[in-house]
Amino acid sequence: KEQSSLKVKPVEVTVLSAAGRVGMPTEANCFNQLAHVHRLRDSELTYNEHQYNLDMQMLRNREGMGVPLKMGMERFAARQVGRLPFLTSSNLMDDVLTGRCDTIGFEDFMNLPEYNEQMGQPHAVVEKSLGIYN
Repeated sequence: KEQSSLKVKPVEVTVLSAAGRVGMPTEANCFNQLAHVHRLRDSELTYNEHQYNLDMQMLRNREGMGVPLKMGMERFAARQVGRLPFLTSSNLMDDVLTGRCDTIGFEDFMNLPEYNEQMGQPHAVVEKSLGIYN
């Protein structure tokens, strides 16, 4: 039986998004789209998910379907844990289950926009999420 390739296929960028600010190296802003894009950029963006898929395939070949299914269900349950709307998740449980808690990457010390601290009025955010506040 033939298995599909696990190699990362490059994605061609067709739409230019012009933002009035300087973006992070992983963002696809207008300057980054016009500039030379290194071939490893697409590979690095999906590295963690690709590594997880390879690990699950190795476990399926060695242990059978039980262990990867259990690990997949644990990861799914870790993603379902809710927080209050004004608190952003650090994804610590997912990092522990996938083994990313042992590595230090670009996102750990360069503070990507999705990891910025957000200070808001907790009562207003909760009321808006419940539909009380207009």
